[in-house]
Amino acid sequence: MRAVFLTHNYPRDPGDLPGAFLHPLAVALRRRDVDVRVVAPSDRGRGGHDELDGVPVTRVRYARPEREDLAYSGALADGLNSPGGLLALAGLWRALRRGARAELAADTLVHAHWWLPAGLAAPPECPLLVTLHGTDGALLQRSAVARTLGRTVFRRARRITAVSTSLARIVQRTLPGTDVAVQPMPVETGEWGWSAGGLGALLVARLTEQKRVTLALEALARIRAKGSGLKLTIVGDGPVRPAIEARVHELDLDESVSLRGSLPFAQVRNLLLDADVALQLGRNEGFGLAAAEALMTGVPVIVCDDGGGLLDLVHGGDDGAVVAPTPGALAEAMARIAGDSTARPRARAAGSRWRRGLTPDTVAAAFEGWYREALDHAG
Repeated sequence: MRAVFLTHNYPRDPGDLPGAFLHPLAVALRRRDVDVRVVAPSDRGRGGHDELDGVPVTRVRYARPEREDLAYSGALADGLNSPGGLLALAGLWRALRRGARAELAADTLVHAHWWLPAGLAAPPECPLLVTLHGTDGALLQRSAVARTLGRTVFRRARRITAVSTSLARIVQRTLPGTDVAVQPMPVETGEWGWSAGGLGALLVARLTEQKRVTLALEALARIRAKGSGLKLTIVGDGPVRPAIEARVHELDLDESVSLRGSLPFAQVRNLLLDADVALQLGRNEGFGLAAAEALMTGVPVIVCDDGGGLLDLVHGGDDGAVVAPTPGALAEAMARIAGDSTARPRARAAGSRWRRGLTPDTVAAAFEGWYREALDHAG
């Protein structure tokens, strides 16, 4: 059995972050004798055939090198907003389809990660499984054109999966009666330890408006005004970083906030091992891998009640807190959890459950079963 991962994001090197959550699944499926092949876009002219931990990867060229900027940067949706971007997106769609067709053999299915562009690009002559990861669900919510295109993909798919309950509901609203399986991507935690605390609060996110990092700053200012020494470490980069830096200064938090920029995951793991509480304040998240990683290190997590897929992870018990997206509500939860010596030990129970449920072999077994169903149905 062969499964072609069709995706606009897949790690370019060991430790690369874009699409990194797909790689443990590919490796685990190959351990189960599923012949996984990855077809992904070139990155600014960097294309061709490669291999990552035994997984063959083909990176297809789709535009002039300077125009190959839709993938790996989180800017794919921006391509819908300009003629040049639409041209590059059309080229990406055609290149992904050609690349997938080149990998087809007997007993082959395409596993499209994100329905746009991969689901649309999947060759119609082979069985299709589609997984929604987050941004593609948000697109369905805000665009009538996207909903029309999405329906064509969902009707074709032999199986649709989503990484969270909230994403599954979006698909079901788009195409009532559609069966959607909820299955997050795997995380390899075999050698992970548990947090010892001491760092304070940690927020790991791409710095965009959706992540509401300034909400964390407003909450921290309230906590500090009451004499607390709690500090906040922010990991990530993005378009709103200058505004965040300015707000740190305006709130007189220069000594209380550390902006670390983007870091390799090994360094993020080290910070998690020292964190007392993790903040994941995004609105309508697909799943929230950073929140899962925090829990699986025994760090309680605070999320907002409009967090989408984050609410699959955090229910407000031993796992952390669910709060209204206001500075007051967040400040109360941060101070309470950071000051509770039992919070991290209790979070380990929730983290242990997620560690067991998201092992690569466990998740790969579920997908292998769906692959076989799709191929049996095709036969």
